[in-house]
Amino acid sequence: MNHVEIVYCSQCRWGLRASWMAQELLSTFSDEITALTLRPGSGGVFEVRANAHLVWSRAAEQRFPDITELKQRIRDRIAPQRHLGHTDRRSGRSG
Repeated sequence: MNHVEIVYCSQCRWGLRASWMAQELLSTFSDEITALTLRPGSGGVFEVRANAHLVWSRAAEQRFPDITELKQRIRDRIAPQRHLGHTDRRSGRSG
């Protein structure tokens, strides 16, 4: 069972960004993700977790993730053997 959670700042109106990223992740990992939660927060938060493991924090990274970068981090946590196609920059993988 793979659960992804996106916590976003509702005060900052980042719900649309969070929803779009959720849609992209569900589309890419339709067979791997069993649940995806969007959770409103406050104080400028934008965090993404896969199976309770923090894979992205806007506070730590000082920016939002590029969707390709986020997919790679999610993949590494829930489906490490999966190839993401031509956008996959993981070392040792061919495209």
